[in-house]
Amino acid sequence: MRLLFLAVLRRHTGNAVTAERVRDHLEAAGHVCLLKDAFDLESSSETAQLIKAENLEAALALHLYRGGRLLQGHGIPFGIIFGGTDLNEDVNQREKNEVMGKVLEEARFAVAFTESMKETAQTQWPHARGKIYVQSQGVVTVPNAAFNWNTFLHRSGINQNADNLHIFLLVCGLRQVKDPLYLVDAFSEWHQEEPNVYMVIVGPEVDPVFTREVKAKVKGAAGVRLLGEMPQEDLHAALKNCFAVVNSSVSEGMSAAILEAMDLEVPVLARNIPGNAAVVKHEVTGLLFSDPQEFVQLAKRLVHDPALEKEIVANGREYVRRCHSWQAERDTYQNLVQNLEGSIRE
Repeated sequence: MRLLFLAVLRRHTGNAVTAERVRDHLEAAGHVCLLKDAFDLESSSETAQLIKAENLEAALALHLYRGGRLLQGHGIPFGIIFGGTDLNEDVNQREKNEVMGKVLEEARFAVAFTESMKETAQTQWPHARGKIYVQSQGVVTVPNAAFNWNTFLHRSGINQNADNLHIFLLVCGLRQVKDPLYLVDAFSEWHQEEPNVYMVIVGPEVDPVFTREVKAKVKGAAGVRLLGEMPQEDLHAALKNCFAVVNSSVSEGMSAAILEAMDLEVPVLARNIPGNAAVVKHEVTGLLFSDPQEFVQLAKRLVHDPALEKEIVANGREYVRRCHSWQAERDTYQNLVQNLEGSIRE
C-alpha cells in the first residue's frame, strides 16, 4: 500500500524521531511510506495534489492539528497519532479544538502514547471514544562505542577530572515549550557550593530568537554549559556517561530522552507535568520536581545516596523493558495500518 505520512519533522524533535521509527515499522510490513513535513504543505488542496501525483491510497498524521487537518476530505482512509502539544496546548484554543474534533470524526483510528492522553482526548471529543488506542513509544538505544567522554567534556568547556564530576544532561531542542532556562539560576547557585556539578544543555537551535536568549543566559551562568545537536549514537553515549538526565519541559507528549536514559540505566529527574508523570513514578523509576529549588534538593539527594540511585536505575530499566517494547510498537502500527488497507478494499 502507498501511504502518506505527515508529521512535524523539525530535526531531533521527539515527533520527528517517532515519525522515523513508525515509518520503519510500516516499511518493514511492505508498505511504501512517503514521510512529509506538515509545515511544507500549505493547504488541503496541496495535499490533494500530492495524493493524486503520488497515487497514495491511505494516510497517517502525527499531530492531530498540524498533520490531521491536512488529511480531511480526500476520500482516502487515515489514522492519527497524537503528538503532545495538540492535546496539551492546541486543545485550549476553540477554533483548533473544533478542527481537531472534525479530523477525529473522519479518522479510522487514533493512537495515544499514554492512558492520560487517551483520557484527555476522550473527554474533549466523546464521539472518538471507540477509536483511540494506547501504544507507548518503543525505545531502542545505540550508543557509539567509539565516543570519547573526555572530549565531550572538553567541548563543553569543563576541564576537570571526569572521575570527580556529576554531569546533569538536559536534552532538548531550544524552544520555549522545553523551558531549558527553568533550572539555570538554581543550578548555578548549587555549582558555586559544589564546583563538581555541571548541567549541560544539548540540542538543536530550533527557535532562533529564543536560542539567542538561551545563549546569553548560559554565558553568564556558572556551572551551566550549552552544546549544539549531536548525532543520535553520540547522544546515547553521552547519556550513558552522564550522572543523570534532566527534563524541565512545560509540556511533553512522551519524552524520548527520559525513556532512552532509563534504557541506558541513567537516573532521571523530570519536571512534574502530566506527560512526564505518566512515565516517571516518583522515587520509583525517577524523581519528579515541581520547582527549581525542589530540583536541587532531589539532585543533591541523588548525588549523596548511591542506594537510591541504584534502585531508581534498576526500576527504570525494568519499566522500559516491560512497557516500551519496540516490537510491541511495531506490531500495533502494522495491525492498525492493515485495517486501513482493509477499508480500501471494502
